[in-house]
Amino acid sequence: MFVFVVGLLYFYALGSGRIVRGHDAKGTRFVCSAIPKNVDPSCSFPPNPMQSTSAQEDELKGTVMQLRETVLQQRETIVNQQGTIKELTSKLSRCETSALDSPNDGKYPGQGLWRQDYGKNTMGDLPRDPAETIDHLGKTMQSLKDRLGNLEQIRTNGSAAAPSGEMRDLLKGRLSELEKQLLGKVAELEEEKSQLYNETTAHRQRTENTLNQLLERITELERGNSKFKSPEEFKLSLPLRTNYLYGRIKKSLPEMYAFTICMWLKSSASPGIGTPFSYGVPGQANEIVLIEWGTNPMELLVNDKVAQLPLSVGDGHWHHVCITWTTRDGYWEAYQDGEKLGSGENLAPWHPIKPGGAIILGQEQDIVGGRFDATQAFVGELSQFNVWDRVLRPADIEGLANCSSYMPGNVVPWVDSNVEVFGGATKWALEMCEDRVYDS
Repeated sequence: MFVFVVGLLYFYALGSGRIVRGHDAKGTRFVCSAIPKNVDPSCSFPPNPMQSTSAQEDELKGTVMQLRETVLQQRETIVNQQGTIKELTSKLSRCETSALDSPNDGKYPGQGLWRQDYGKNTMGDLPRDPAETIDHLGKTMQSLKDRLGNLEQIRTNGSAAAPSGEMRDLLKGRLSELEKQLLGKVAELEEEKSQLYNETTAHRQRTENTLNQLLERITELERGNSKFKSPEEFKLSLPLRTNYLYGRIKKSLPEMYAFTICMWLKSSASPGIGTPFSYGVPGQANEIVLIEWGTNPMELLVNDKVAQLPLSVGDGHWHHVCITWTTRDGYWEAYQDGEKLGSGENLAPWHPIKPGGAIILGQEQDIVGGRFDATQAFVGELSQFNVWDRVLRPADIEGLANCSSYMPGNVVPWVDSNVEVFGGATKWALEMCEDRVYDS
């Protein structure tokens, strides 16, 4: 019933023209207002509550306009961010391209990173130092992350203007790609730094090893240790006939009633090879002497008594020489290359060899340890000078000569630390048996 009454009122309003106002030619609008029942339409009545919605509509329209402006601003911001990301990506690509260009001079790959594109704008002219490069790239990466955070914040504050899910995924994917590239670049720089460190460490180690070897060698020389593979594998070289080149045995001889003296000799001096060795004591400079002087044959002197020996060693080849002597009847023997070539007696019989003298290699003594004569000097090479206080058996001497046995002297052994050199005489490494085979 109420609906029917309202309909009647509506048609009545249309007929009277007081409640319904139509649009005129100038744009006047008609507004329909419902009036209560039993109210005179000609009377004034309060405005319809529906009219209050005009203010809300205007407010909503204003809000929509603001949101549209916000959307436009945010879209512009997104476009700017995309342009910045593209620019940074382009610069990073140029940096990677320049990093891949290795120099032609063969140096390590990282050296060509700044060579060709140093004057170009490569992400703000990255520094040359690898540590500064890593720091700079890290700051760039953090800036990109901050910008992505800003975009997500904008999406949170205004959902109407938020970027689409596709755009967000694209930005995240691109940022992940840039992060991977940055991590790769950091790994390359770290590897380069590691290579440089390893090369520096290796060079330092080689230098330290060389210095240590030199220090060990100096210490060894200062202590007088043997510089040869074996202390007995050396020779004494006396290349000139002078009165100042010689070697000296540090040890002296005890009192002896017999002896065997063996050595290797190599000489081509003429006339005579000179004096391979001499032993002098106070009061007797010629206690024991082996000498080949001028055109005389080789001679053995004991207590200044002389015996001529049937030996010949001046052909420029190595020869093994042994002489034996005993005070009983002054009996002596002479061996060359393991073969007994002569013997005799009455050479200073019943005379004991006196102790405390000087053994000189290469010179004949006129006083103990000095006053040498150049015409009697030995010229050549000498090795394996050994002294025993007994007469060796022929088989022992033969074994020494053919290198089938090794018997160092029990009184004077041939060792490097026991031989001093003077006046330019030198000691050289020598493996006697191998050198003899080569010489023969």
